[in-house]
Amino acid sequence: MLRCLVFLFAIIATPLSAGPVRIKDLVEFDGVRGNDLVGYGLVVGLHGTGDGLRNSPFTEEIMANMLERLGVNVAGEQFRPKNVAAVFVTATLPPFARSGSRIDVSVSAIGDAKSLMGGTLIMTPLTAADGQIYAVSQGTVIAGGVQAEGDGANVVSGVPTAGVIPSGARVEREIDFDFSGLTTMRLSLRDPDFTTAQRIENVINGAFGRAVSRMLDAGTIELDIGATRAGSPARAISQLENLRVEPERRARVVVDQRSGTIVMGDDVRISRVAVSQGNLTLRIEESPVAVQPNPFAERESLVLPRTNAEIVEEPGIGLAEVPGGTSLAEVVAGLNALGVAPRDLIDILTSIKAAGALHAEFIVH
Repeated sequence: MLRCLVFLFAIIATPLSAGPVRIKDLVEFDGVRGNDLVGYGLVVGLHGTGDGLRNSPFTEEIMANMLERLGVNVAGEQFRPKNVAAVFVTATLPPFARSGSRIDVSVSAIGDAKSLMGGTLIMTPLTAADGQIYAVSQGTVIAGGVQAEGDGANVVSGVPTAGVIPSGARVEREIDFDFSGLTTMRLSLRDPDFTTAQRIENVINGAFGRAVSRMLDAGTIELDIGATRAGSPARAISQLENLRVEPERRARVVVDQRSGTIVMGDDVRISRVAVSQGNLTLRIEESPVAVQPNPFAERESLVLPRTNAEIVEEPGIGLAEVPGGTSLAEVVAGLNALGVAPRDLIDILTSIKAAGALHAEFIVH
């Protein structure tokens, strides 16, 4: 009989009230954002782990174009080195980045290279969505994995075909944005909520002693820069971003079925409901029987199949009533005390939600 046992670990988090949080940790300021950059280039200096040029012809084309820009004519030549890999280079240009500052970049192979360890990225322009070059990257790649290979086997740990270059790009062009000329600014909540937005408006107006902000919707507060009398948008933001507000959160239960993890808030409530749960286990056992022929008989031995199959209902939870207004934390604590497995716990919570008794946003990954 072959049995497969899977053990899952459940983390039940019941946080208390979030408490006051800085406004800068709750909102995004309009115009203060990063910009994604991307480019493609070559990583050289690999120890025979680069692209196979027959399977990655674009690597040969990129290399030929780069050599021609350096004054080396390779037209019509047949060269197939194994220490070169074509890569995509990605980075984020942070807000208010100035020419000459450096940013981190990520490097990922786009061909069939086996590893980028020990390689060096050759000068690669990084462009934004408008097609303009904003940074140039170059440097030694720090790969995030290890690969070992022999004649008959190989082993890979991590992802050796992707890596990073800390401070590997230099900003060459600045984003055109007149931040100091703003007369109004919008504050966008990361988690839109009417109550939280109202509290932010009240705190800001109270700090400045006048109505300098107003709530537009659940996710937006508009700030009048001129009414703050701060002198500039930067000064106004510096005065309000450290003000503290207690955010309001929706009741939410998050379930990860793959790992058996359950995360929930303390404000989750359950209406009056009855719960019954049990497990069915299918067992199949093969017991073949060999039948031997009579002595001196011109026959071969036969193997007759014998299969024993049964369904066993393991002990579970009998019909139990949960009173109304009970918190989910109390229900989970009771189920854990009865020895309910994480997978069964997830099934119970899903069924309670389907019955309309779980009053929270239920998210399943």
